[in-house]
Amino acid sequence: MDVDLDFGLDDTRINAAWLFGSFLVVFLVTRGITRLIRSGRGPFRDTSIGGVHIHHLVHGIVLMLIAGAGEFLYRPEGAWQIVLAVAFGAGAALTLDEFALWLHLEDVYWGDRGRLSVDAVLVVAAVGALLVLGVNPFGAASEDNAPTVIGAAVLTLAFAAVAAFKGKTVLAVLGVIFVPFAIVGAIRLGKPGSAWARRRYREGSSKDVRARARFPEGRRTRWDAVVDAVGGVPR
Repeated sequence: MDVDLDFGLDDTRINAAWLFGSFLVVFLVTRGITRLIRSGRGPFRDTSIGGVHIHHLVHGIVLMLIAGAGEFLYRPEGAWQIVLAVAFGAGAALTLDEFALWLHLEDVYWGDRGRLSVDAVLVVAAVGALLVLGVNPFGAASEDNAPTVIGAAVLTLAFAAVAAFKGKTVLAVLGVIFVPFAIVGAIRLGKPGSAWARRRYREGSSKDVRARARFPEGRRTRWDAVVDAVGGVPR
């Protein structure tokens, strides 16, 4: 697998940098605010309308819809293109910060399952960093090999997604850059608390028993410490 690295600047990479920067800043600010709300400090409070809690993913979806419509309908250039990139990045951050909510259809933000949101953000951030750096892990694209490049990208991201669902976030992130990591994470046994294990490993089955033996309850890794530092400790 070829990895192309181009340090020259073009409009695509400039827009990617604005989108990526917006994504990171909004995610970190959002996590900071939600942690203040959780601890009861500061002026911030949950938003409710008519007794219904309005999650910030709603604002994120609206921002992405506006940015997407603006790009497709008007195809702006210059400053307006940057504005749309920033809006889309901000919307993506707000939406993915509650990835676990729209996956499980329940508010698990501060629970163990809510850690999947941080995992998803870190995987997307890795992809964004590659775009900004001009890294193309699938080889140079042209009209002739575009289907091959697209197919390779889809397969790589699919393996990375399965690895992430199995709780192998580090392998998923590394797999975006070097696909064998993602393949290893996708085919190996999932962690007991992962979304994959909860859906596919019936309690008491051989895979459930093996997973719990390999990843005993209370086992902590350095990655868990990173996720706690970024997203907060689950309650």
